Amino acid sequence: MEQFTELFATQPPWVQSVAGLFGLFAAAIIVNYVLKYIILRAAAPYLDAKSQTINKSAAWLATVAPLLIISNGIWAVPNTSDQIRIVIANVTQAMIVLSVAMAIVKALTYANEVYERLPTSRNRPIKGFVQVVKILVLCGAAIIVISVLIDESPLLLLSGLGAVTAVLLLVFKDTILSLVASVQLTTNDMLRVGDWITMSSMDADGDVIDISLHTVKVQNFDKTISTIPTHRLVSDAFQNWRGMSESGGRRIKRSIVLDQNSIRFLTDEEVLELKKFKMLKSYLAAKREEIAEWNARELSGEDAPVNARRLTNIGTLRAYMIAYLQWHPRIGENFTLLVRQLPSGPQGLPIEIYCFTDTTAWNEYEGIQADIFDHLMAIVPEFDLKLFQEPTGRDFASIGNSD
Repeated sequence: MEQFTELFATQPPWVQSVAGLFGLFAAAIIVNYVLKYIILRAAAPYLDAKSQTINKSAAWLATVAPLLIISNGIWAVPNTSDQIRIVIANVTQAMIVLSVAMAIVKALTYANEVYERLPTSRNRPIKGFVQVVKILVLCGAAIIVISVLIDESPLLLLSGLGAVTAVLLLVFKDTILSLVASVQLTTNDMLRVGDWITMSSMDADGDVIDISLHTVKVQNFDKTISTIPTHRLVSDAFQNWRGMSESGGRRIKRSIVLDQNSIRFLTDEEVLELKKFKMLKSYLAAKREEIAEWNARELSGEDAPVNARRLTNIGTLRAYMIAYLQWHPRIGENFTLLVRQLPSGPQGLPIEIYCFTDTTAWNEYEGIQADIFDHLMAIVPEFDLKLFQEPTGRDFASIGNSD
């Protein structure tokens, strides 16, 4: 060792300087290799196997050790000017700050990943808040890095921020708006990952797959992805179907349209014929008794049928539709069930079905709805009623043929 020292001392100054720098950087590389490729790999099985983020955070933190060796060891390199030492020390210290900042950022990402594994994360996502903290960490690191590189106090840079506050507010306008929107969305439980939302202004109709600080990603039912600025979900209207999903039932609200020219009173023979319908027996019996009592009381001594109450084919059809829906096994029992007339017009008289299925699954819902209307439209002629339809080319052709 003494011979090596004597030999080193007899070398020219530039050789001593180069050799010292080489030895310093070699020591840093060796320490970096030992920490990342031996210690961290040995510790990997004991870390979280579900995520690689924690490994990346540890790797960034391990980078600090070789940088500290360079930052402190540069002063021990012989025959090196103070200016070079200061530059190398400042650059390595800036890299230390950056490495620590990146380690914190990765640790925050890992914390969010762990939180997302909890059931409560669907109701209270924290990804937006984590991103805000990341921005603050990186901004603080940027200020410290610049102050280290120029060898000035960070307070000097902070004191100059007042002059550019307006510019910063303009630059971070979307971030500030998104932060406020994220707080409102989370506090008021307006949106969760997995919710089905519809937002016509953004052409979005699908499931929420990600909520971040600046954007909300929606996978539409055609498998496209809509990216919505977070603040637009507060400033614009959107429809959240979560309540429907949680209720267990999905609404059917659709009409069949009747030709008004086919509406009329039923004869006694037709009423007897309709009593063959199992679902109409109790209705017809109660209705005929009610009408008979009213006519006997109000029309005593009169025999003009125009003054009497009588059953109509449309009223009997509505009673059948209600009974059919109440019987149907896939219609929810604890929901509103209505069969109502809507205002008539040139397109006929709409009879609206308003009820709820016992499932929210899209394919099952559409199947149940189609089966119901298949049956109801097919049963309409049994009441001597006709469905309304605008005249088509075939209708006009049949008129021409008849002429």
